[in-house]
Amino acid sequence: MKQRVSYAQVDGGVSSSLPYDAPLVPERANFKSLVAVTLGNGLEIYDFAVYSFFSVIIGHLFFPSSDDYTSLLLAVATFGVGFVMRPLGSLVLGNYADKHGRKAAMTLILGLMSLGVMMVAFAPTYHQVGILAPVVLVAGRMLQGFSAGGEVGAATSWLMEAGHKSSRGSRVSWQMTSQGGAALFGAAMGAGLSHVLSEQQLYDWGWRIPFIVGLAIMPIGLYIRRQLAETHSVTANVVTENPALTLWREHRRALLLGILLVMKGTTTFYIIIYYMPAYMVNTLHMPASTSWWVSLTAAALTLLVPFFGGKLADKLPKRKPILIGCALGSFILIWPIFATILHGAPLGVTLALIALDQILANISSAAFFLLILEAFPKAVRASGMALVYAIGVTLFGGFAQLIVTWLLKVTGQPMAPAWYLMFCAVVTFAALLAWHERKTFCDE
Repeated sequence: MKQRVSYAQVDGGVSSSLPYDAPLVPERANFKSLVAVTLGNGLEIYDFAVYSFFSVIIGHLFFPSSDDYTSLLLAVATFGVGFVMRPLGSLVLGNYADKHGRKAAMTLILGLMSLGVMMVAFAPTYHQVGILAPVVLVAGRMLQGFSAGGEVGAATSWLMEAGHKSSRGSRVSWQMTSQGGAALFGAAMGAGLSHVLSEQQLYDWGWRIPFIVGLAIMPIGLYIRRQLAETHSVTANVVTENPALTLWREHRRALLLGILLVMKGTTTFYIIIYYMPAYMVNTLHMPASTSWWVSLTAAALTLLVPFFGGKLADKLPKRKPILIGCALGSFILIWPIFATILHGAPLGVTLALIALDQILANISSAAFFLLILEAFPKAVRASGMALVYAIGVTLFGGFAQLIVTWLLKVTGQPMAPAWYLMFCAVVTFAALLAWHERKTFCDE
């Protein structure tokens, strides 16, 4: 089926980037298109994962200091810098996705992401070029963060719109599945390199390998994304204001509460999957080989469970009951998880608790994305989702590692990460109770 799209001026002179006869997405999105859409998000998470897993090495190479905590703090701060750019990216690229289509935005985003990864992969170290080394590293992380800011909004909007409403939960679940696969691949790369390379080899060149591998995959993603059908055409001859202004004026409550809804999920994801290896090695002095099992377990469940959460969301008429039940269960598990690690319980017990927490988190992921997406009309959906996710992840996920590292240093209490996660859980639960679920825009 064809939909004719005029080349008339849109929004004050910006013409549609869609083809004149843009094909609508088929009723059922196929496997290839789902992979193409989620590949960008997966590569973004993969890169963030390997950066986190090698944060100790990166800290020493780019921020040398006599104090290991200072080097690690600066390294995770650079990890957080990538998140600072996310809100700006969500504004610019979310706006682009709403005005020019999801396909055009996702292609542009993956190109920008590739450039950022290249800068990190080939950045010279402090020993080689001095202060220029952290400058190049930070610039690469900022570009990655900027592109990531628009990725979730454009990709999840496409997934929601690319088929019948009765299966949108299953499609949207691919977003988290891609994150789990990327985190699992990143953790496997880290564990494998740590096993086969010596410490000196990892410092000399081994830490660059995962970034180069990710960079090599990106041209494939760019090619596949260019073949996607479009789900959102620009209305001909209609002048609209900036989507961000519309969101603030007409959907402010959903925007602000949505940001708080992100809080618990993103802090858990970045602390349990990404920060846990560094925490177990640096704070609890556990073997690195043991710490990798935690990340691998959590990542594997993030790969496998979201699909079932998506199916559940498709079966139930409301999203909030899923989110409330999973949030309460996850809150109860936070303290036991860290207590078993701290007190030397068998690894199997810790892994079982983390597995249960990750199952709850991933069951609720599709319901969360749908709750946000269905709160915004199609004309501003990508911008709304991008802003909610980018600001929430920036404020609460991007700096989670920096916050808990700082808390560990100033309090001397190894349970500090648990305190932070419990605080985030309470805030998110309050926002969830205040959310008025509606599906006013779900059929647009």
